[in-house]
Amino acid sequence: MQDVWSIDITYIPVKTDWLYLTAIIDWFSRYVLQWELSDSMEIDFVMDTSKKALKVSTPELMNSDQGSHFTSPQFTKIFLDAGSKISMDHRGRAYDNIFVERLWRTVKYEDVYPHGYETPREARIGISRFMAYYNHERPHSSLEHKTPEEVYWDRK
Repeated sequence: MQDVWSIDITYIPVKTDWLYLTAIIDWFSRYVLQWELSDSMEIDFVMDTSKKALKVSTPELMNSDQGSHFTSPQFTKIFLDAGSKISMDHRGRAYDNIFVERLWRTVKYEDVYPHGYETPREARIGISRFMAYYNHERPHSSLEHKTPEEVYWDRK
């Protein structure tokens, strides 16, 4: 299976509150196809992220955990309508979704925690810069020291 994507949501601390970050990552290249930051856990930001990613490409398989956003008919329908299969991890097994969990660790330990964002605006700007760096400049040892962008677009 060539194109397998994962999606997940994580919490991003800011000085007085939390933000919610969702991202879709390609398993093979670790390329972040789309991400969104929200101050609400409403499904809209997950749907927006998914629709934008589907404008880039269509995965053969869309993987997620069994969170309510990802089990909703609204979410599964857009991927099924695009011709993707849906795969959901077993409950409580974060390692089933290892690529996106690794992305969260990288984002938090290389960007969010060192910067200690005080406002949602600061977090949005900082995470935007970091995601660009992650995709376009940061080599990965598992990708033979290539960037996710190089591997993703070389395969297309």
